[in-house]
Amino acid sequence: MANNIQIQISKDLQNKKIKVKREFNAPLDRVWNAWTTRDLLDQWWAPKPWTAKTKSLDFKEGGNWLYAMVGPDGTKMWSLVEFKSIKKNNSFQTLCSFCDENGKKNLEFPSMHWKNQFIATNTGTRVEVEISFTSEADIKKIIEMGFEAGFTSGLGNLEELLAK
Repeated sequence: MANNIQIQISKDLQNKKIKVKREFNAPLDRVWNAWTTRDLLDQWWAPKPWTAKTKSLDFKEGGNWLYAMVGPDGTKMWSLVEFKSIKKNNSFQTLCSFCDENGKKNLEFPSMHWKNQFIATNTGTRVEVEISFTSEADIKKIIEMGFEAGFTSGLGNLEELLAK
């Protein structure tokens, strides 16, 4: 079990990529559903004490997810996730951008290309995420904004959700 709570994060500034691997002690379909279902995403995506609040989710190629991370003081940080390709129970690729509550992108922040893969293992499911950036400045900005701690916390929330 202890193996399942380990996260591997590698940052490759030169190639402008962040890679994340995380094992979950749950079947692939449950992990996939947690990444693709509005009510489940809202339960784990944001690092505590923040919460995620979905405004809209259309999980299909060409669809998008518009959500806010809501801070304990009510501050909202909006994001738009555009679904580029989806292979059910296997992988999906997205373009993620900071935006306003209507999905208008905030160009002061970098956009990120996410490749999410879901792999069944003997003990559950391994999720592998590769996030690509346009420039080294963009990857550095996301790292400085606390990506590693935030995403690690969110994936810990997912572990708790899957254990229920």
